[in-house]
Amino acid sequence: MKKHFEQSLPDHENERYDVGDLLGLGSHSVRKNYYPALQDRIEELERERNRYKWLFENALHGIFQGDLKGGFLAVNPAMAHICGYATPEALASGVTRLREQFFWRAHEFDQLRYELLDKGRISAREARLRRVDGRPVYVAITLLRRPDLGAEVVEAFVADITERHLARVRLEQLNTDLERRVEERTEALQNANVGLRYQIEEREKVERELVVAVNAAKEANRSKDKYLAAASHDLMQPLNAARLLVSTLQDSKLPEYESRLIDRVHRALEGAEDLLADLLDISKLDQQAMQPDLSYVDVESLVAGLAEEFEPVARNAALMFRSRLTPATVRTDPRMLTRILRNLLSNAFRYTRSGGVLLAMRVRSQQLRLEVWDTGIGIAEDKLEEIFTEFRQLLAPEAGGRTGVGLGLAIVERMARMLGCRVEVVSRPGSGSRFAITLPLANAAPVSRPGAGLPAAGLAQGSLEGCRVLVIDNDEDITASMEALLSRWGCIVTTARDEAGALVICRQQGAPQAILADYHLDANRTGCEAIYALRRACNRDIPAAIITADRSDACRRELQTQYMPVLNKPVKPNRLRALLSSLVTPPGQMRA
Repeated sequence: MKKHFEQSLPDHENERYDVGDLLGLGSHSVRKNYYPALQDRIEELERERNRYKWLFENALHGIFQGDLKGGFLAVNPAMAHICGYATPEALASGVTRLREQFFWRAHEFDQLRYELLDKGRISAREARLRRVDGRPVYVAITLLRRPDLGAEVVEAFVADITERHLARVRLEQLNTDLERRVEERTEALQNANVGLRYQIEEREKVERELVVAVNAAKEANRSKDKYLAAASHDLMQPLNAARLLVSTLQDSKLPEYESRLIDRVHRALEGAEDLLADLLDISKLDQQAMQPDLSYVDVESLVAGLAEEFEPVARNAALMFRSRLTPATVRTDPRMLTRILRNLLSNAFRYTRSGGVLLAMRVRSQQLRLEVWDTGIGIAEDKLEEIFTEFRQLLAPEAGGRTGVGLGLAIVERMARMLGCRVEVVSRPGSGSRFAITLPLANAAPVSRPGAGLPAAGLAQGSLEGCRVLVIDNDEDITASMEALLSRWGCIVTTARDEAGALVICRQQGAPQAILADYHLDANRTGCEAIYALRRACNRDIPAAIITADRSDACRRELQTQYMPVLNKPVKPNRLRALLSSLVTPPGQMRA
């Protein structure tokens, strides 16, 4: 080999070079020291190559490398098995065009190709591939573009999800059948009620059967929780617009009678908002779509914020409210812990007519115990387990009628179980109740989370007179209601439906003092992208916040990486004003 290499070199002025000279190994001592290290490196590279080859050939999921304009470049056995081929070679030779022979529909391939060429990566996208027998196979495919290997060369990881797809189809069919059975049963009961309307005993029987049918319908609706969760954004949008418009009217000078009517509408909208939020949370908890996001939490600060939030509630109800705080750090999900304590406090105030409520922190033997005491109507001992059941309320006559829908404690029990703690309850009818949860203490310092600096509702709110605010939302009702409310506070408001419209406004009017953007905009764009585009165009770090009706864990985790405050729709006006004040107030400076 050395001789062949030497003969291939050009001969200039009778000069010849040895291989060792070219590699810097001209002397005997250098060659002696270098060759063992080179051999070790070659062996290490060979072992690494064999390891990756073994992983490629024995992976449980399908792996392939291919050209979007042609066929496969490399295929592993698992990929061949998913498509029903005996060997990877059979799959590679049987498919020469990925678009027409590998994907079930060409338009599905085209959609993936355009998105991949735009973004460079697609993760866990559901798709259909074509088996050797011509049948479709449902997969979750992750694609990575490799421009270093070719203009449209990609690498893919494929998981067979056919069983999951069939299970989903069966569930949809089951829901359809259940709906049909409920409709048929309801219709039959209504017809029976018409025929027996003059017979009191038979009518009572029909009414009881109708209650059973209604309960069955409710059960069927609960089985559709995933559909309710998916529709949450559309449900929250009009509710948010209504809340903002009502708040605008509340700030207006109206006659006393009309003002009372507006207050009643405001309370009704709050009730609808609470009910919808509870339904969405129960839906996500039942689907296990809500998972704890653990971090080190300063519980003293968290509890102090809740105490401040419920002080106006106590004043309006003419009840005493005290909180006992102590420094403590735990590792938990701050959002879930806040929801647990807020629901317990809401229940305590709801069922307490006189006396007061206590929110206490107690540290015992490296354990933090959070307790909510009240002097309310109490709960019978044989009913203590039932209060954690959905849509179950155990009201005494002195409770003052029906309040809520019976989801608050069900949410508390589920979230506490996910956090690894148990809800304890001690109660005596007529004397009051004590609810408690216990968490292990942590030694680490609390972590500051992105967007966690949201101002509390009870903070003093400064003047916003003359503040220039840009609102970006693709819903005209939302932009109209936001403009009305912010203008009532003295803001100079401009609105845009998308990023392009916002850029036009900034070019014409200059940079705003603050931006409020909806997360989901048209054309699969987000408010975060619009904010970043405006900052680049104005060459300024404009204060901004995201407002969204999407309460999913995926959206929450995405927004945590953006380092921007977030408000969920429907927006509470006092929180919106506090947030806006914090955006336009320079750090360390209080507004008048």
